[in-house]
Amino acid sequence: MMIPVSIKGIGKSLPEKVISNDDLSAILDTNDEWISSRTGIKERRVVSGNESASDLAYKASLNALENAGLDKTELDMIIAATSAPDHLYPSLGCEVHGKLGLDNGIPAFDATAACTGFVYALGIARSFIQTGQCKNILVVGADVNSRVLDWNDRATCVLFGDGAGAMVVSKSDDDVNRVLSVKMHANGAKSSELKIPLAGKNCPLVEPREEEPQFLSMNGREIYKFAVNSVPASVLEALEDAGLTIEDMDYLIPHQANVRILDAVSDRLGISRDIVFANMDKYGNTSAASIPIALTEALESGFVKTPANVVISGFGAGLTWGSAVIRLENTGKTNG
Repeated sequence: MMIPVSIKGIGKSLPEKVISNDDLSAILDTNDEWISSRTGIKERRVVSGNESASDLAYKASLNALENAGLDKTELDMIIAATSAPDHLYPSLGCEVHGKLGLDNGIPAFDATAACTGFVYALGIARSFIQTGQCKNILVVGADVNSRVLDWNDRATCVLFGDGAGAMVVSKSDDDVNRVLSVKMHANGAKSSELKIPLAGKNCPLVEPREEEPQFLSMNGREIYKFAVNSVPASVLEALEDAGLTIEDMDYLIPHQANVRILDAVSDRLGISRDIVFANMDKYGNTSAASIPIALTEALESGFVKTPANVVISGFGAGLTWGSAVIRLENTGKTNG
């Protein structure tokens, strides 16, 4: 029999610097109406100076640990979801491990699944706990997208922001705040639709590689079609795996990419838009951080009223997508 898994605490961290649509109109051929009407985004947070993804991830982790009432030394593993970390290596997970001051040798690593990364990391963590290999795992989603954007490209740079969110998942001794199901998918045949190329040149003794821009690129139309098709199916799949139906879902906390996607997903699922949380107006698309930030704020604001069946759902580069069902009974306070 699989060991049940619960959420013990959540938290978030965001940079202080706010960039509004009006700010962007000073450097781009765009304006607030053009951006907000197409995306729902009004502003976003970005790092400045030497502020890093690991700084944000560390702060979110401290908030989640405090919310969980758990000491950092009780962690058995750290999994970080990121596609825009500080370095290719060491992993963001290891950098969080170091900033927490841990010296107990617990494993720490990254799960790279872009905007679906947090769902993937949660699924991995759940499996380690279900099989008795770990008791407490810190799951972090953090991305500094502002450093991989072409700030002259209004089609992409207006969409993204920086941030981090974290969650402590643990072996459950009761039925409180249970993770009921996690389902994940990928389609590598569509990998070119959304990507960030790796910078670098070939050895000078061989033929040079073909140069390509070292910024995020996206086929917006294809990603939109992918999202509005994959998310509804993913939500229904996760609910079925949890033994539930769409009528049992009280709230949907989706990846915060575009308000039009959220509207289309709501229509396809036949649910009220009122139960679908959105905060991309303040933060834009924070990639792997999007879902934990949104879940934290949905609880902080009182949007989610417990007890409730909550579905989180992500989609992004890879292409990847996935959903998880969480039964929230008692959330206590949140930290962010």
